[in-house]
Amino acid sequence: MTEKAIFAGGCFWCMIQPFDQQPGIHSVISGYTGGHVPNPTYEQVKSYSTGHTEAVEIIFDPEIISYQALVEIYWQQTDPTDALGQFEDRGDNYRPVIFYQNEEQKSIAEKSKHTLESSGRFKEKIVTTIEPASTFYPAEEYHQDFYKKDPERYEDAHHIRGRFLKENWEN
Repeated sequence: MTEKAIFAGGCFWCMIQPFDQQPGIHSVISGYTGGHVPNPTYEQVKSYSTGHTEAVEIIFDPEIISYQALVEIYWQQTDPTDALGQFEDRGDNYRPVIFYQNEEQKSIAEKSKHTLESSGRFKEKIVTTIEPASTFYPAEEYHQDFYKKDPERYEDAHHIRGRFLKENWEN
């Protein structure tokens, strides 16, 4: 039995590796969700005209890794205080969102967000939204497993994010 989780946290290139490397993960797919245009292309999404957000769809075995654990990994990949994008990626299509599949996922995400808000880790308000999942469209093949296909470009794209994560989560 597998379950699905969908997270948006900026460029989907940088969201694959942290999940892909966990036990119990069957696949991590880059794609688009939350918009109003069926089967959008990357060019359409980056034009800010489709309403979609870049996201990753994670198929996982809940007997090996829980949804709660995935949510905790998610928080540690994003700046939950930036509603206008993530790091160098700006705009609605890069906003931080946890897309829930059912009421159980919604409850887990909301409790986790409340715990993060109460922790005092961030001075600014936690603005990551928790929204019902809608149709997920896989991105073009060249976006899949980008960190493996083009590690140098991935490192360049991940530089600012990596610095933020190190400063805010590794303590």
